[in-house]
Amino acid sequence: MALSSDRSGSAQNDPTPDSATALVRRESSPIPLPARRSVRTAGRQLEKTRPERAPRSRAARVKGVVNVAVMTFAMGLVATIAIPSYAFNPVTAGQAAFAASDIQELRVDGAQTVEVSDDAGLAAVTRDNYTATSMEEILAARAAAEAARQAAEAARQAEELRARLAAQYNSYSGPSASEYAASTPAPPSGPRESVLATARQYIGVPYVFGGSNPSGFDCSGLVKFVYAQHGISLAHSVRSQSQSGTVIPASEARPGDIVVLSDLSHDGIYAGNGNIVHAPYPGASVREQPIWTSNVFYVRVG
Repeated sequence: MALSSDRSGSAQNDPTPDSATALVRRESSPIPLPARRSVRTAGRQLEKTRPERAPRSRAARVKGVVNVAVMTFAMGLVATIAIPSYAFNPVTAGQAAFAASDIQELRVDGAQTVEVSDDAGLAAVTRDNYTATSMEEILAARAAAEAARQAAEAARQAEELRARLAAQYNSYSGPSASEYAASTPAPPSGPRESVLATARQYIGVPYVFGGSNPSGFDCSGLVKFVYAQHGISLAHSVRSQSQSGTVIPASEARPGDIVVLSDLSHDGIYAGNGNIVHAPYPGASVREQPIWTSNVFYVRVG
């Protein structure tokens, strides 16, 4: 009986599953309807008494957007910097395609050894020599270039003059050398400087082989035509002209005398001071220039 009383006492004090459910139901029973209405009324009154929230200004909204953009950019930047470290794959790095080359390992290790035999001779070392162009050389080169330019310009002008004179003398229809010689009395005492003056009138006439008038001269044709205007008739030949007068020393030569090359290949009229007026060669024209050789002799006619 005692055991039965103990069990009944414990059954009254300890909650059984059924008693526990009843207790929970009692604890979670709904609030009576009048009480709930009172709570709703109090909440509405509190809402009415609460001050209204002022609307956010435009500046505040812009500031908020800027803050969000800055935070987003910062997070993206940190993620970008951190990606290479996470991208490293130790498994992939161990493959042959990613292994260091021999040259890279050699650069890292720096282990180079060179053995030179004691019998090897020392190479001769020489120092390169450098030279610089001096200012004098530069100025000389400029002067030479300017001289060449001036010579080319002078040749161009001479060619233009020759062309004009050729056009002028090609229409020559005056007396021939023979007609001049027949109509002009011979000078009493031989050629004078007047012969040189006559010869200079034809400077610029083109060289023409066999020419003996102002439309074109060869060397002996010029001498013949000039002397004919002073009453002296000469043959159209260097050899004949060299024998038409008296051979005189170079020290006695005077302007107007005939200058003859020693091989009888050319002649002209002496202009004094070592110069000659002559018709030089095809493609050129009558000109006055220094005598270019010492193998000459002088002939005085009359």
